[in-house]
Amino acid sequence: MKAALQNYHARMQRVLDHIDQHLNGNLDLDALSGIAAFSKYHFHRQFTATFGLSVHRYVQLARMKRASYRLAFRDAESVTDIAMDAGYDAPDAFARAFRQRFGQSPSSFRKSPDWAPWLAAFGPMDNARSKLMHITYDHDDVTIRDVPPTPVAIMEHRGDRATLGDTIQRFIAWRKAAGLSPETSPTFNVFRSERIPANPADYSMDLCVGTDLPIDADDEQMKAGVIPGGRCAVLRVVHNTNNLEPAALYLYRDWLPASGQEARDFPIYCQRHFSMFPSVPVPDVVCELFLPLK
Repeated sequence: MKAALQNYHARMQRVLDHIDQHLNGNLDLDALSGIAAFSKYHFHRQFTATFGLSVHRYVQLARMKRASYRLAFRDAESVTDIAMDAGYDAPDAFARAFRQRFGQSPSSFRKSPDWAPWLAAFGPMDNARSKLMHITYDHDDVTIRDVPPTPVAIMEHRGDRATLGDTIQRFIAWRKAAGLSPETSPTFNVFRSERIPANPADYSMDLCVGTDLPIDADDEQMKAGVIPGGRCAVLRVVHNTNNLEPAALYLYRDWLPASGQEARDFPIYCQRHFSMFPSVPVPDVVCELFLPLK
């Protein structure tokens, strides 16, 4: 039974991977059922039962996600071209769908993206992908690495995690204005509290971008800092990188006690590795989670 279930999930995973890699191609029911090697007469129900949303809805969300990234990070591309590539016959239809989903027009999103409703809009898609991604880790997944100290610019988030989206938006706007692209300047998150503390106001995280550029003393948003060098246990996370709590719990609960190592006096942190257009069809994020060691 277990082997059969794994095979079933692998076939469904092939479908998700194919959608990601062929957003400009034919993604109708016949094509996708063939990728999974399932009957087209049943595939749409199998997909919905597995992921909680229809094939059509999933493809729509995937194309809209790509379109939103292109609006935010590819200023030279016209809204018309982006709309057509997202499967819309006219820019006004795309604009209506975009505003309904994100609460902003495409042109407004391009100028100043509001990432909080954007993250919420893709919740169903993230949930769908997580259906197949009940990831477990083992000792071999963790490496010990000596990392160099990294100068960073830091934006602190202090307070309820519900407002984190606003901080992320300001962070993205700042680094964009500073010319610090995610493709060329590393991105770090330093977790200074639990993901969901007993008192929501105690939530604390630093958003960091690697740079040795001087930070203006009058800058009210950013401050200069350093992620210290030293030995770290490193765990690579490639699925559901919006929630690193399961990976962190594995490091603390399972790996650290069995390793004989001791944690150093610096919070656990992650580096987010972004693959952006045009190198991949859909922007992708891989995280490395660092547990500092003595």
